[in-house]
Amino acid sequence: MTSSPSHSLMAIPGLVFILAGLTALAPLATDAYLPAVPTMADALGRSVHDVELSISLFLAGFSLGQLFGGPFSDHFGRRIAIFTGLALFSLGSLAIIFTPNIEWLWAFRVVQALGGGLTVVNTPAIVRDISSGNESARTLSRMAMILMLAPLLAPVLGSLILQTLGWPMIFGLLFIYSLLLAVTIHRVLPETRRLQTDRPNALRRYWMVLRHRHALGYLVSACFGYGSLFAFITGSPSVYMGYFSLSETLYPFAFGANVLALLAFNKLNIRLLGRHQPRNLLLAGQLVQVVTGMILIVYVVTSSTVQLPLFILLVMLFFGCHGLVSANAMAGITEFFPTNSATATALMGACGFAFGAFTGSLVGLFADGTPLPMAAMMALCALLAPALRLLLQRGPVPNAEPPRQAGSASSTSA
Repeated sequence: MTSSPSHSLMAIPGLVFILAGLTALAPLATDAYLPAVPTMADALGRSVHDVELSISLFLAGFSLGQLFGGPFSDHFGRRIAIFTGLALFSLGSLAIIFTPNIEWLWAFRVVQALGGGLTVVNTPAIVRDISSGNESARTLSRMAMILMLAPLLAPVLGSLILQTLGWPMIFGLLFIYSLLLAVTIHRVLPETRRLQTDRPNALRRYWMVLRHRHALGYLVSACFGYGSLFAFITGSPSVYMGYFSLSETLYPFAFGANVLALLAFNKLNIRLLGRHQPRNLLLAGQLVQVVTGMILIVYVVTSSTVQLPLFILLVMLFFGCHGLVSANAMAGITEFFPTNSATATALMGACGFAFGAFTGSLVGLFADGTPLPMAAMMALCALLAPALRLLLQRGPVPNAEPPRQAGSASSTSA
């Protein structure tokens, strides 16, 4: 399929839903099997923390997939990168259904993650191909609102499949989902990559992003945002089903409450973008997370008995503020790189997921049966994110890319 320079967001039917569906690969692959973690541990004869390690391995593989996928997409085109990634993701999902032990589960999760990373990195790049500035941030927020269905429904679907068909078929659902995405994209999604007269190699593309201090500020924001997010995702099964003794049936609802908060804040972000710049909304979200994180950790440390309702409310507020952080940080960094948006997105996503794998591993390493390790990591990430970003973004904003040639879409054939 050959694209035309005249393609716009509204001219492609259902584009926002398709891109949200692609981005949903990550939350589906991490959240759908969270209710099954204890059952998988029993079935594979290993501890719960060994199965939780597969979450961190997935995040690490997802990061590597994005690092490779960003320059690959900018060089060869969005469609070929998406199809290659979906092929790897579907093969990894299929293999996990038949995994005989925990070691093979870890290996297949990495394969699945590499494909997911290569695929997902294209979605913000496509948004940047066809929009910019506040419009780009609004589009990313609209995608995020649709995307919220994934982490909201994934644990519920995972719990239902666990109780009816067994945990391997949770990965069967991921296999079917990736195939449906591939068929849909093949039929309706055109190539949007912009023409480039200068086509630098991957190292030069990454260096272009890394040497830009203001872009690094947004990168740091995303890293610590992912860090706090996946500290919660990794620790939540032990905290909610262990410390608070929630059942596998009730856990998805406690988890889903955070997704509803995130949905509300994304809607708020869309409305506020009509009057405020993305960078100001990003700062507002980060400051609320700092305050909430401090309250959360003080409550956990000083309370003799942590009450579940108050704990859930504090986590909801913290989690929800990602609706002000993620889309605005992504729009901020891609604004600097119109012809290398996938590379910028890849670096942000890869570093973010790698940092999320690191913080998630630390939460598991220091797990003591209480919410303290999870709460402490969330609060630390929230505190460092705005401090380092504001430090990096002092002074005037330099140019990131040389002026590009006329023409917007490539003639790459799928």
